[in-house]
Amino acid sequence: MIDCLAHVCIAAKNLAASERFYCEALGLEKVFNFIREDAVIGFYLRVSDRTYIEVFAQQEVAAHAGHPIRHFCLAVADIDAVAAKLNAYGYPVGEKKLGADQSWQVWTTDPAGVRIEFHQYTERSSQFTGADCVLG
Repeated sequence: MIDCLAHVCIAAKNLAASERFYCEALGLEKVFNFIREDAVIGFYLRVSDRTYIEVFAQQEVAAHAGHPIRHFCLAVADIDAVAAKLNAYGYPVGEKKLGADQSWQVWTTDPAGVRIEFHQYTERSSQFTGADCVLG
């Protein structure tokens, strides 16, 4: 019934800063812009073949937003490389730790304040084994 997560929509206080974070620091591809009255009000980013992040200027989202996104998570192959690149671009990254789901994780925050979790799965990750996560 559900094939995949299509996109997550986030509000950006500063589109240029968000584009720098997602495209330069994280290396995502901008697929297209949203334009209204000859002004760019947002853009679409490719995460994978069919998964995207939709970014709109804050004022475009504020009227429709009922609840903010708490966070979203991106799976990565090399979590240490992602953390190093983000740090090199001046975006602080939290300490790498093994989560209750047995996946490595680090966290950062985008320029608009959206929390982002990065996962590097292991052979013991609950996402693959189905084992329950026991939280402390």
